[in-house]
Amino acid sequence: MNKSETLHYLDQHGIKYEIVVHQAVYNMAEMEKIALPHPEADAKNLFVRDDKKRNYYLLTIKGDKRVNLQQFREENGTRRLSFASPQDLKEKMDLEPGSVTPLGLLNDPEHKIPFYLDSYFSDQPRIAVHPNDNTATIWLKPQDLLKVIKDLGNPVRVVKM
Repeated sequence: MNKSETLHYLDQHGIKYEIVVHQAVYNMAEMEKIALPHPEADAKNLFVRDDKKRNYYLLTIKGDKRVNLQQFREENGTRRLSFASPQDLKEKMDLEPGSVTPLGLLNDPEHKIPFYLDSYFSDQPRIAVHPNDNTATIWLKPQDLLKVIKDLGNPVRVVKM
């Protein structure tokens, strides 16, 4: 799903969100240069794969945090992890680099990619994500985001990162 299809999907499922359209951004440093509301809700999304390229994972963490993939591996029982390639991202979620988002799981045809959400967002009123395009940011309730992904059938875990 592209941006408009993603927003339509959220509308059809009664998911309320706030949206700001902006210039394309490709990383958190560029995102910080745009005056967006709710900076405490900024999320960073990492698409990673195991060393055999058999399993892929989407990790969403607070925007100013860093993830230790070795520690994540140990705590979540995965094989050795590294960042997935742009080709993997396109093939698995039909996204371009800079547009990684939990809503990309709408494009996961088998709904097999596990989603890991930083527990930081558990008690937050909103989370900021792209609507499958890096020229807009939407804010929605973390619980609504989790519901969308669970309803798709993707495995979902909320973990401390």
